[in-house]
Amino acid sequence: MTDNNIIIKIVPVNPQINHPMPSQMTNGASGYDLFACLPEPVVILPKKGELIGIGYALSLPMGYEGQIRPRSGLALKHSVSVLNSPGTIDSDYRGEIKVLLFNFGEDLFTVHNQDRVAQLVINAVPSVVFKKVDSLDETDRGVGGYGHTGR
Repeated sequence: MTDNNIIIKIVPVNPQINHPMPSQMTNGASGYDLFACLPEPVVILPKKGELIGIGYALSLPMGYEGQIRPRSGLALKHSVSVLNSPGTIDSDYRGEIKVLLFNFGEDLFTVHNQDRVAQLVINAVPSVVFKKVDSLDETDRGVGGYGHTGR
């Protein structure tokens, strides 16, 4: 890390293809847009999903994870989102980053090379130790689960 920046090594899966790296679209954006890296367009049928490669593998430092999140514009305009949202990239994964896009709409959706398909958010992940105990501390909520507060 330098000057509060986290260094993430990134390598193209196919160096012969000039492809955009993950990019912040504005200075304050927490996510880095990911671009499809496709030899030909991919059509996603209604109510179906497709795995879309972004053309890069990366190395996250130990103690960090990447989250693949949907782009709001795709969801709003085309009913297309990331199915396993957020998708997780672990610090020990070295394969190509891929996005599972799902077409929730009624129309075909075509993904073209270099389309922005998702965003990547980097988060710190604490090391956790689970400790088995006989009981937990009491709270106002207690064991109230799904829907316990009403509508």
